[in-house]
Amino acid sequence: MDILFYVFAGATGIAAALAGIAIWAPRPTRVRVIALVVATLFIPVAYVQSIEMLSKPKPMRYEWYERNEAKAALLSISLDEGKAIYLWLQLPESVEPRNYEIPWNLKLAEKLEDAVDDAVRRNSTIVLENPFFKRSFEDWGDLNVQIVPPPMPPMKHPPPPPQIFNPRGKSI
Repeated sequence: MDILFYVFAGATGIAAALAGIAIWAPRPTRVRVIALVVATLFIPVAYVQSIEMLSKPKPMRYEWYERNEAKAALLSISLDEGKAIYLWLQLPESVEPRNYEIPWNLKLAEKLEDAVDDAVRRNSTIVLENPFFKRSFEDWGDLNVQIVPPPMPPMKHPPPPPQIFNPRGKSI
């Protein structure tokens, strides 16, 4: 969402530049007014569309900014049988999770369901390796899924042996 403001500001700047060019162009007044109205209407449409995109899952094949991520933690999956697989991924350098969509693949759906069941049973985390690697639709079933056990708590030091004191107050 951090980049949304800059994208909207860029779209507004481009619309304003085009409106300025249309206003100062040697055209009839009617054409210049129409160009100004169209540019003015473009700005709220761009804003509404940008906000609307925030709640939609992004097709995983369109991810280019994070495409070099080696690993991502799988937080949740949702299967829409015959249509798509929806994934919530936590990237290593990001605080907020991201919502992605993968085309339906029975082999991958079964693999992810088994991994989720196994991870829940073992109280572990699911990690996808190279989740944004460019692959064809047939290769989605070969997505590398690892189940990472939770970190071991630090070992406690054993209690020290009891000291035996003699009657004079010195330890033996």
